[in-house]
Amino acid sequence: MELQVPDVPLLKIFSFLDAFSLLQASQVNRVNAPHNLLSVGLCLKKWSLCNFSGCLGSQTWKRLFLQQTKLEHRMAAVKPEDFLFREASGNLGILGPMAYLSGCGHTVGAQEKSVLCTVSSKHKLYAWDVQEGTMIWSSPVQQSSIMRLATLPQMHLAFTVDLEGTVKVWNCQDEDALATLTMPWTCFSLEICLTNDGPFLMVSNAEGDIYTLTVPELRGVSKVNAFKYSVDLLHCSPDKKWIFASGTHQNILPVVFLTESLLKPSEGKSPLSLSIPFSSCCRACWAPRRTSRITVMYRRGSCKKTGFTTFELMAKRMGDRTDMQARQIATFLLPLHMESPIWMGVGDGNTVVFESGPSLFLFTISGHLLQRFEDHQRTIGNLWVDPVHVLTTSTDDSLHLYMWDEEGRYPHLKSCCHLEHVGNDPAPSW
Repeated sequence: MELQVPDVPLLKIFSFLDAFSLLQASQVNRVNAPHNLLSVGLCLKKWSLCNFSGCLGSQTWKRLFLQQTKLEHRMAAVKPEDFLFREASGNLGILGPMAYLSGCGHTVGAQEKSVLCTVSSKHKLYAWDVQEGTMIWSSPVQQSSIMRLATLPQMHLAFTVDLEGTVKVWNCQDEDALATLTMPWTCFSLEICLTNDGPFLMVSNAEGDIYTLTVPELRGVSKVNAFKYSVDLLHCSPDKKWIFASGTHQNILPVVFLTESLLKPSEGKSPLSLSIPFSSCCRACWAPRRTSRITVMYRRGSCKKTGFTTFELMAKRMGDRTDMQARQIATFLLPLHMESPIWMGVGDGNTVVFESGPSLFLFTISGHLLQRFEDHQRTIGNLWVDPVHVLTTSTDDSLHLYMWDEEGRYPHLKSCCHLEHVGNDPAPSW
């Protein structure tokens, strides 16, 4: 007996399946037609940080999904020989912020390259071939220290802002910047927003202003004054619908803008925005797969109690106006004896991961402890969270890799490997 369901509702039904169930369903001929569209959604949700426009080529999204899934399984069973260790040499100064310029999408000849950008205390921007461990490009010495770095792998572009507020766009091939713009105040945040209308760069400054600029020309699109103080945090939601802005000042309430109103400003009208009733924000993360959900980390009171609050955002069109709402769905405080975290990330929207001293914690957004890891001897100095991995580095020169496992009611983390750099050993030990 064949169930006669049109493709559109069928796509909606199958969009709730996990990857394994979807692959099982795809064996039925009736499902094969819409399956490629579902593979697009799965790829973009799970590996949203990848530049698929460059690595898709002539293959189908289904084949790409299978290829990426196979790679993910290999990482879960990673061995020491699968890692590359490269040490930068020369008088480079102290290396600061870094970001991927290209990964799966940058191909040279027949070989795929991963390129990493980093800035130096020598007032320079560098590009590195990760596999070879070699510098492939460096900028001229800049007049002032480079304070912020952002990249757009889809266009192989890097963006910098220096201490004097000069914003520059680099292709990391030519000596000169593609475009330069000097801002009136010191800049605190850079955020790339890649939309259907093209890429845009958002820059915030010490006066509480947010500038939206075209890429790569750096022409002004809009300017909005969000706060009386500096905008320290600027985050675009995964679906590019929302822009979260906040300062770390205790009197500032975070603001969420509708991205469209910043990209297409109406003359005489303020951009559509909503204040979130939670002050003293110090970090915030959008849920990668629940694109209207954001978790905020805050510190309050004389004891600097640390807490996490999660909001669900909604925008409803009502005639010629749009009504925005933020609904608090969960909140919790950390125990006073726990060392306040510096870094945080989110899983599927129902979990939050953060460090505290040398430990890594996974909580539900309601405050239920799911996991605690003690894989480092000293304080965790940095934390990276994406839809596939969690990576921690410590002041003891060690690195630990975890991977998300989505089986069960809540996703949990699997410890994969631990690397240490011991003494003068030229390679990390297992």
